[in-house]
Amino acid sequence: MLAFKPEEQLQLVEREEIDDEEDLFEAIDKLISHGINAGDVKKLQDAGIYTCNGLMMHTKKNLTGIKGLSEAKVDKICEAAEKIVNFGYITGSDALLKRKQVVRITTGSQALDELLGGGIETSAITEAFGEFRSGKTQLAHTLCVSTQLPTSMKGGNGKVAYIDTEGTFRPDRVVPIAERFGMDAGAVLDNIVDSVIALFRVDFTGRGELADRQQKLAQMLSRLIKIAEEFNVAVYMTNQVIADPGGGVFISDPKKPAGGHVLAHAATIRLMFRKGKGEQRVCKVYDAPNLPEAEAISFSYYITIILLQSRMKKFVRHCFLTPIVVAAVVSLLQLVSRS
Repeated sequence: MLAFKPEEQLQLVEREEIDDEEDLFEAIDKLISHGINAGDVKKLQDAGIYTCNGLMMHTKKNLTGIKGLSEAKVDKICEAAEKIVNFGYITGSDALLKRKQVVRITTGSQALDELLGGGIETSAITEAFGEFRSGKTQLAHTLCVSTQLPTSMKGGNGKVAYIDTEGTFRPDRVVPIAERFGMDAGAVLDNIVDSVIALFRVDFTGRGELADRQQKLAQMLSRLIKIAEEFNVAVYMTNQVIADPGGGVFISDPKKPAGGHVLAHAATIRLMFRKGKGEQRVCKVYDAPNLPEAEAISFSYYITIILLQSRMKKFVRHCFLTPIVVAAVVSLLQLVSRS
């Protein structure tokens, strides 16, 4: 559990300069020094390709689809990019060195952070699925704040793009979370970009459009993982569950995440959220390449303390707490009420 003194407020500063940040990706402009025409580089930028790393993630078929780039030009561009990026086989030691660039962003819960090996990883897609009110959206709102913390405080030292498909983003929920972390709520909200799009499955109904839906979904997920790997950003997405007719009679509550195998293979880490007893929320590692199958139990409380003394104001804190901290807060409330 991260704790901050009430009288101290963390001031957001411009993003820290990372010494080896240039090693993460190579700007597309470097192609010019390798004999590529500046006009062709501009065409790549207009197509949304800004790094040589991102260029190498595209197929030649896609690149030739860019207006003004012939097959011969694409071959020359790819050869130049390969020299810059050194795209090819790497040793296990190089892979380990690359993994050290991964940043783990705190979830605000010590139990959940320990379950995830430190927090939500960058360069990966983390999927959280579960029923309504199981904590998925609450975690998304918490990450909107913790992502902006400095890396020395288990944050990502960055900004947030929140793509809202269900209209569940609430800036008023972000405010108490920011205050809990000792941050200026206004500055935090200014660093969040909210985009509203329609539910994906609404545009594709019936089994007749299933193939088209899955193909479009695969393309979107492919783009997301490319962005995550190219710029070392964390992608956290929430998913719903649907009834599983093939779950069997021995399973008390047969449900499975929506999206099928396409979504299952695209997500790097899959987390299953469910309700526990009372206000308990349980998170289970459903699938991950580097995490053991385990569970974490946390409490999600809206805690409102109203002190009757006229000189005290209403004190509100929105917390995602471990059972130990909840017990401490309950004891504190009892002590306050007695006094």
